[in-house]
Amino acid sequence: MDIETLFRFANLTAMAGWVVLVASPLAPKWADGIAGILIPLVLSVGYTALILVYWADAEGGFSSLPDVMTLFSQREVAFAGWLHFLAFDLFLGAWEVRVARREGIPHLLVIPCLVLTFLFGPIGFLVFCGLRLMPFAHRNAQTV
Repeated sequence: MDIETLFRFANLTAMAGWVVLVASPLAPKWADGIAGILIPLVLSVGYTALILVYWADAEGGFSSLPDVMTLFSQREVAFAGWLHFLAFDLFLGAWEVRVARREGIPHLLVIPCLVLTFLFGPIGFLVFCGLRLMPFAHRNAQTV
């Protein structure tokens, strides 16, 4: 399989995880397992394979912005970086859903946080943390 096909597969797989999170009230345990563990695990395996194969020959590094730009100029390393984002943002989104469920935050209020986490990871996390501070957002916490 070529890298473009793998890239499309990774994107579709991650998107499936986000859809599962949005629909998580329908099957919370399935959402936790699929979007919170299985898909991030699959993406992490892909990431690990790319790092093991391509990292040693990659130019650049993390010591300066130009070094980071050089590092990600190689397709395979850039793809590994993309898998890193896909896996961790989805894992974070699943965490947000679990915490919201445990704290009794209505799922409709979490969905915008999920969208922001999907598009702009840290911004979604920041908004979700702000939501957790809002007393009006909480109803009676559920035991999960």
